[in-house]
Amino acid sequence: MKIMIWLLVAPGLVWAVLRLGGWDRGILVQLLSFTTYVAAWSWLPLILALARRQWLAAAFALVAAGALTVAVLPRALPGKNPATGVRVQVMTSNMLLGGADPKAIVQLVRDHDIDLLAVQEFTPEAEAGLKTAGLDQLLPYSSLAAESGASGSGLYSRFPITDPGVSRNGGGFNQAYGTVTPPGAQPLLVESAHPAAPYSVAALKDWHADLLAEPHADPHGTARVLLGDFNSTLDHAELRNLIAHGYRDAAATVGQGLVPTWGIYHGPRRLPPITIDHVLVDERIGVREVQVHRIPQSDHRSVLAWLTVPAVAATPEAK
Repeated sequence: MKIMIWLLVAPGLVWAVLRLGGWDRGILVQLLSFTTYVAAWSWLPLILALARRQWLAAAFALVAAGALTVAVLPRALPGKNPATGVRVQVMTSNMLLGGADPKAIVQLVRDHDIDLLAVQEFTPEAEAGLKTAGLDQLLPYSSLAAESGASGSGLYSRFPITDPGVSRNGGGFNQAYGTVTPPGAQPLLVESAHPAAPYSVAALKDWHADLLAEPHADPHGTARVLLGDFNSTLDHAELRNLIAHGYRDAAATVGQGLVPTWGIYHGPRRLPPITIDHVLVDERIGVREVQVHRIPQSDHRSVLAWLTVPAVAATPEAK
């Protein structure tokens, strides 16, 4: 029994070292995506060690469980964020090679009064489907780069878009962007993010490079919203590093950071769902609420965020 307890303690301890050390290398990149599940499981060896009076093993198990919990739990606890400003609703949705149900996406936009929609894996067929479903009537302005396959990107807006454009990252995915100015608010630079996926060891170079190349928030410039499929969880050092450059994760800010957004939900090869779709907002932007919604024919959930963006400074009245 003593040996078995140590065999149960060791994986959690090693996992904690890898996670806290930010060692996202090789196959560990994919494994670290499931850190939230390991954090929950890591308390089991501690309970077992205490029950069997294995005090040394219990001490190590407590270190592992405590470290993983400290890394994971904060995203389930609401934090402080700006509460005043202009209200803006945003949404991101990966359309799975353009096959996601466009009517479901448009219905979410309509029901929740969405102002800005970012889409990934955006194909010409998806663009046509969204138009047929009436998206252009709700969000008439856009910056689009539809392409066959997984590389397409789009940004739809209720407000006029200035300086629209598209960048292509090293992994081959487009990222549509543009600047919008909601009534009463300061300008907002919005981009549909889609770094390469770490689906194999060979793809990790592009994954690392794409995350490093994502635009940082500039505290002295236009406020940014970077939303989309980041192919990364908050347990990946690369994403945490990006957030550290002037962003906050909207879901984690309001205690919804553990809600999963992607998984193989059907068929024989199911995986535990993980959180890889994010809305990253400039630290000057407040977050009031975040919701995650299922989209038929997509392996991603849509993420909706209710934001508070900086208002235009009031001008002194003339005397």
